[in-house]
Amino acid sequence: MCEEIRIYVACLAAYNNGKLHGEWIDATQDLDEIQDQINRMLAESPEENAEEYAIHDYEGFGGYGLSEYEGIQSVHEIAGFIEEYPDLAGELLNHFGGSLNDAREAMEDYYSGCYRSVADYAEELTQDTNQIPENLAYYIDYERMGRDMEMSGDIYIIETAHDEVHIFYSH
Repeated sequence: MCEEIRIYVACLAAYNNGKLHGEWIDATQDLDEIQDQINRMLAESPEENAEEYAIHDYEGFGGYGLSEYEGIQSVHEIAGFIEEYPDLAGELLNHFGGSLNDAREAMEDYYSGCYRSVADYAEELTQDTNQIPENLAYYIDYERMGRDMEMSGDIYIIETAHDEVHIFYSH
């Protein structure tokens, strides 16, 4: 079961006057519906002429930190990406400094898969070549091979849990 991807949008006029007024909003719904909910929340504010809002909390963004003043369209796009790749999208966004374009490109063009370890990835990669004689395969140190691929920059990894390593090609 995935955690709901949502934001808590607060009315700044109320907040600045010592009142908590806001609403939790599903960030994956249609962009117009998100804006309509924000507008309704502002219209129901205990302060007159409330126009400004900020994101005061969020849930379900997989470790990725939203800015208090993140644009609603950006929040919606990030939420959609996290909904599409719930197990690693947040960490991937962190890896790319919040660049959704870079994170999306990595998933679409450079993602190699999820492995128990980098060594398992190196072993699979080596076995796929079918050029190593069986009697020599026992001498290959897959752990070092995987570490060398990572250290040389050929791959980068995102570890999301114990025995859950996502591998990306760097080139």
